[in-house]
Amino acid sequence: MKRIVCLLLLATLLPGFAGAREAAPLAADPAMEDRVKTLGQDLRCLVCQNQTLSDSNAPLAEDLRQVIREQIRLGKNDEQVRGFLVERYGDFVLYKPPLKASTLLLWIGPFVLLALGLTVLVALLRKRRLAPNDAPTPDPKARDQARRLLEADQDEEHDR
Repeated sequence: MKRIVCLLLLATLLPGFAGAREAAPLAADPAMEDRVKTLGQDLRCLVCQNQTLSDSNAPLAEDLRQVIREQIRLGKNDEQVRGFLVERYGDFVLYKPPLKASTLLLWIGPFVLLALGLTVLVALLRKRRLAPNDAPTPDPKARDQARRLLEADQDEEHDR
């Protein structure tokens, strides 16, 4: 019985190990690893897009960190490593892209969208304020009839 319980316990724990991944290789030199981390703070994860390369756990981010390590081993400085990655992936890989013609939309786009949204909001509010009252005005006969019906209904409630 103990053997069956142990086997069942082991069988329930094994799937958890299947999802485990191998740890990302670290550079033997701590100074190199610091450079990789510093460079990774300036670069965007191409999968996550809102995380830096240093913060991302995506497999592509691990691969890119390995590419950075290889570039550093080849003796390239930080600018050369950044240049290599920009040449390969474009300005999008930079977490803070430079202000130039090809990235102008990235810098100005949010302000344009904000202005457009505010313009639409103001137009809708003005339209709502200036819209005529669409309810038809009742004629006096209909108003008198409605008043009599309401009074009759109130009288019935008082009689109860």
